[in-house]
Amino acid sequence: MKPPVDSELAKSFLDIARRADETHQRLAPAIANWQKIADQFFKQYSSVLTKQRLDELERIASRSLAITASLKTIQDFERAKASLLGKGSELDSLVKQIAHLPVDQRKHVGAANNAVKALISTALQDAKSNIEIVDLESRLASERADVTLPVRLGGMADGRIHPVSQVFDEIAEIFADMGFRIAEGPDIETDDLNFTKLNIPAEHPARQMHDTFYLKTPNTAQGTNAAPFVLRTHTSPVQIRTMMSQKPPIRIIAPGRVYRMDSDATHTPMFHQIEGLVIDESTHFGHMKWCLEEFCKAFFEVDQVKMRFRASHFPFTEPSAEVDVGAEAIGKPGQWLEILGCGMVHPKVIANCGLDPEKYQGWAFGMGLDRITMLKYGIPDLRDMFAADLRWLRHYGFSAFDVPTLAGGMSG
Repeated sequence: MKPPVDSELAKSFLDIARRADETHQRLAPAIANWQKIADQFFKQYSSVLTKQRLDELERIASRSLAITASLKTIQDFERAKASLLGKGSELDSLVKQIAHLPVDQRKHVGAANNAVKALISTALQDAKSNIEIVDLESRLASERADVTLPVRLGGMADGRIHPVSQVFDEIAEIFADMGFRIAEGPDIETDDLNFTKLNIPAEHPARQMHDTFYLKTPNTAQGTNAAPFVLRTHTSPVQIRTMMSQKPPIRIIAPGRVYRMDSDATHTPMFHQIEGLVIDESTHFGHMKWCLEEFCKAFFEVDQVKMRFRASHFPFTEPSAEVDVGAEAIGKPGQWLEILGCGMVHPKVIANCGLDPEKYQGWAFGMGLDRITMLKYGIPDLRDMFAADLRWLRHYGFSAFDVPTLAGGMSG
């Protein structure tokens, strides 16, 4: 049988909540919760709590709420939290006394103590929130920023994006808009992927030791017939890997470092290249011409560009072409600049990758990132790009904020 409700005791606990409401309006949700807890508590257990215990809890709650309402700083909050809820606080002392109460009262007194502790904790957190809001409003009023001033770069002013990295981002942005994705592969390749599957015959000059970096492996050192490894001479092996691992349609660009035994003002043993590949059932040379024309207009940031496709020969494409653009695009009218090679993918290359050349066809192109960087930004010597000269980088480099976009401009 439930004990009778002591209306006077319940009224006393509700008075605590009403006093809290008068002390701080923002405690409304916590007060409603406290009223609910107090009402339910005394409906069931009012007969087992002494008037002395009730008065003690009411005094602690009232004093705590008055303290929280007067807090002004975070330091005040920390001190109040320690004194009201920490070890040695009045509430803590009451908790320790529970062990000495009769067994039938411990549960009920503990519940009452926890309810008062919850109310104080909520009041403290509300006071902390108020302090933070007041501090923020004070800072906003006193610390004003002039948004018309130029951006303060600070340490970012010393760092520069290398022109080759910037140009790669520009090209990736352009071809991504056409639906291409970026594909990557290892710098160390097998002779088979770097040459054979690309229809490059064994007697081709590119496969000679004076043109290509061959790597010694345990097998080649012992004179076996194992396929040698090379530092890739182009990123075309990425195209081969893609065709061998993915069914058409394929539309990729393959950027990366490549290596050849060459060094002068326009050649270095290591340089950067980017190639593109499209494979499907119906693409043709006209699609390639349109894509390359749109690329040139976007890259050189001109409305019109003069282009010239000269017949050429590559073992991996047939027909093949060298592409020149009118130098008007870089402010040198009357000249032609060679920028890339391209062509329809040779049927043997398609077959070497396990695809049916009777069903699939495609086109590919390749260009030197370093070369078109030199053309666009007027860099006279390729070797300077890899000299690690901070003066050069500060002159030709780009700010980290110069992110190329088709809408905002390629050159930042």
